[in-house]
Amino acid sequence: MPDTVDHTLADPYANLNPEQRAAVEHDIGTTPRPLLVVAGAGSGKTSTLAHRVARLIQSGADPQRILLLTFSRRAANEMVQRAGGVLQRILKTSTQAVAGLPWAGTFHSIGARLLREYAGRIGLEASFTIHDRADSEDLMGMVRQDIGLTGGQKRFPLKGTCLAIYSRVVNSRDTLGDVLQSTFPWCSEWEEQLKRLFGAYVDAKQEQNVLDYDDLLLFWAEMASDPALGQELGALFDHVLVDEYQDTNRLQAAIIQGMKPDGQGVMVVGDDAQSIYSFRGATVRNILDFPQAFSQPARVITLDRNYRSTQTILDASNAVIAAALERHAKTLWTDRPADRKVSTAKPQLVLIPDEAEQARWVCNRVLEQREAGTKLTQQAVLFRAASHSAALELELVRRNIPFVKFGGLKFLEAAHIKDLLAVLRFARNPSGRLAGFRVAQLIPGIGPATAARLLDAVGEAAEPTAAIEAFEAPARAQGDWEPFVALFRTLRSPGLRWPMDVELVRDWYLPHLERLYDDAQVRAADIEQLVQLAGGYGSCESFLTELTLDPPDATSDRAGPPLLDEDYLILSTIHSAKGQEWKSVHVLNVVDGCIPSDMATGSADDIEEERRLLYVAMTRAKEQLHLVLPNRFFIKQQAQMGDRHVYAQRTRFISLAMLKHFEECSWVNAETPHSRKPMPQEVKMLVRERARNAWK
Repeated sequence: MPDTVDHTLADPYANLNPEQRAAVEHDIGTTPRPLLVVAGAGSGKTSTLAHRVARLIQSGADPQRILLLTFSRRAANEMVQRAGGVLQRILKTSTQAVAGLPWAGTFHSIGARLLREYAGRIGLEASFTIHDRADSEDLMGMVRQDIGLTGGQKRFPLKGTCLAIYSRVVNSRDTLGDVLQSTFPWCSEWEEQLKRLFGAYVDAKQEQNVLDYDDLLLFWAEMASDPALGQELGALFDHVLVDEYQDTNRLQAAIIQGMKPDGQGVMVVGDDAQSIYSFRGATVRNILDFPQAFSQPARVITLDRNYRSTQTILDASNAVIAAALERHAKTLWTDRPADRKVSTAKPQLVLIPDEAEQARWVCNRVLEQREAGTKLTQQAVLFRAASHSAALELELVRRNIPFVKFGGLKFLEAAHIKDLLAVLRFARNPSGRLAGFRVAQLIPGIGPATAARLLDAVGEAAEPTAAIEAFEAPARAQGDWEPFVALFRTLRSPGLRWPMDVELVRDWYLPHLERLYDDAQVRAADIEQLVQLAGGYGSCESFLTELTLDPPDATSDRAGPPLLDEDYLILSTIHSAKGQEWKSVHVLNVVDGCIPSDMATGSADDIEEERRLLYVAMTRAKEQLHLVLPNRFFIKQQAQMGDRHVYAQRTRFISLAMLKHFEECSWVNAETPHSRKPMPQEVKMLVRERARNAWK
């Protein structure tokens, strides 16, 4: 790496504020202590982390010995590009130094790479394949059936629930009994059977040389916990930087601590106030306890200057999160000019009669803001659960307002994508029965029984290709069997150059696509997209690994913006909205029972996470924030009471003392026949609620 610095260039770190610069310059030239950067919403954490990478390289750090861990490949790429931009302003040459940052990626992708390198030393075969979540569910289902846990007199948990329990046990490092009691109480009676199922599931993975998502962290953590291996892994890197540390689980924290027990060279960035993924196994304790996690105490730097929102939005958000039981204290502030009307407007608390009127009000407001110059794409409607937007979606369709709802069918969940990838996986790892079972049944005339016989023959043979060539397919399958045998033989040949593999599989599969699916033409476009993606990878192994760990969001025919509209409204769950920002944000159903969800009030920790969810929703807004409170809900089939209307109360996370930060308003649609002012009973409910909460 060139070390010639052009001192005539302007200070490349001049645009950083003092706290950001302190993080970037932390212990440069000395042995770096562990560092925690508590980065508030909109405080420029990505820029800070990227500048830190650039500063380390500028000071002589070897890019080959920097480990940068993120939660998406896109985030890793963005970090590398930003760091490269900084270095380009410093060094006389291009950004080759950062382009050579090979250890930047997600926890799972880095874990997969390390496991392949260390496979022989930890009892794995380096040719292992990785199951995505759907494949893992299917394998769990197969094992569940094999050991006789189906068809009983009492319903046993389904395969998806079983995998969720298994995953929670692995990632939380809690006992099965504790996980069942806290998260899956309805499954507690099956504890012994689940233990047997999970043991058989682990055996099946080992026999088939496959790993699931959780294994990538589990094996890495076990390596890191071994004194010798952990020291060896830690010695690979001088610096370990972790983004979004509040989203890590206990396994991920154990990996960092095992590799760097003294914390030397460790820097993590995150915000405990945005820890909202406990359902994935993440724990806020990791970032709260980080200052004392190593043999030497960590330095803590707080980024509290916000570059996103107006001060009025920040005042309301600060008030909500200040009531948290435990947190890294910070108060977000901004110096954005306050001479514009939009900058001085307080967030709105909008009282609405019911859910139907909520949908009408949001549509009206969205269109008003569009006419005032705020594009639909600059507006978002957020909600706690996907079902909360049902009435709004109907109203948007009725008014012909285009929208995109974050979610939908994921790319790897599409059947035709799974078909093609299964062929590649089976050719690479013939021991993988799940992929082989799927591939065999793509051939007309081969059903489950024949597929099972084929896989048994492959498993017993010393050479898989010879076993497939010798297998006697049913007569009705003969016409399609020989082309498959030829394909398998070619895919297994050592001289085949990537990405010819995926092109051969495509050519073989397209005729089957026409036979299997009515919308084959649309699905074929996805196949071509997959082939194009393959060209960006160096090998079949890296392609299958990275695509499984960080897939494209959705298939071309199932999601994406409306085809004929250049502008569209964003609908999103709060969880999916994290990391995003819009000029105007509407949050639906800001009432008890929705925020917090009545399904997430079982413990103080659950309630605290719900508080953080509201905080995350509020801090997505740049200029306008509207919290909508429908007064009535229609609840179907309540126990012993039947369908009924219930009255809602403002979320407990906005107390009376906090109302000074909001503009309270109510709305009645005079054009709707049944619209009305609040009925006396509703007024009584509001008065009673205010009186009950007056002490807060």
